[in-house]
Amino acid sequence: MARAILIWCALGLAIALPLIVAAKSPLLAWREPIYIAAGFAGVVGLALMLLQPLLASGGLPGLSPRAGRRLHRGIGVALVLAVVLHVAGLWITSPPDVIDALTFTSPTPFSAWGVIAMWAVFGAAILAVLRRRMALRTWRKAHTGLAVVIVAGTVLHALLIEGTMGVATKAALCALVVAALLRALVRLRAFGRPSG
Repeated sequence: MARAILIWCALGLAIALPLIVAAKSPLLAWREPIYIAAGFAGVVGLALMLLQPLLASGGLPGLSPRAGRRLHRGIGVALVLAVVLHVAGLWITSPPDVIDALTFTSPTPFSAWGVIAMWAVFGAAILAVLRRRMALRTWRKAHTGLAVVIVAGTVLHALLIEGTMGVATKAALCALVVAALLRALVRLRAFGRPSG
């Protein structure tokens, strides 16, 4: 019981701390509310990515497998919404920058990684909708492959941006997201031969 409480508290801290640091950033001064909301949608999206592999692999105590899967789907929807809000807000504040990013002509390297991650998020969401129409093994490998692209693209996108997230908290959250994904891949034997 004490271990479960400790895990949930640590998880809450890992998610809340980057949001608090971002909210207090001096870089928010004189920014438009839409731009701030778009930035926070990105931070929330990164935080949600920490939960997804933990839920998929049953790594959170106190949740039944069924509850974990249901929460995984719900957070997947929230992640898609966060990405849409992030991109839509940036589009409203600076359409040329978004067009450059979407066409991979932006001079900033972080833009390309963000776009790659965005399309992977949409792809994973489409696969989730098509889950019952695909063979389980094929679906699992495709969904997991997209999850790897999502995490890699998002982490590179976040680390290359000098934005509102603090350097230390951003690096720590990114490291935790990668660690959670690697743990899930090993635990689920995602790309190995099926057991039995």
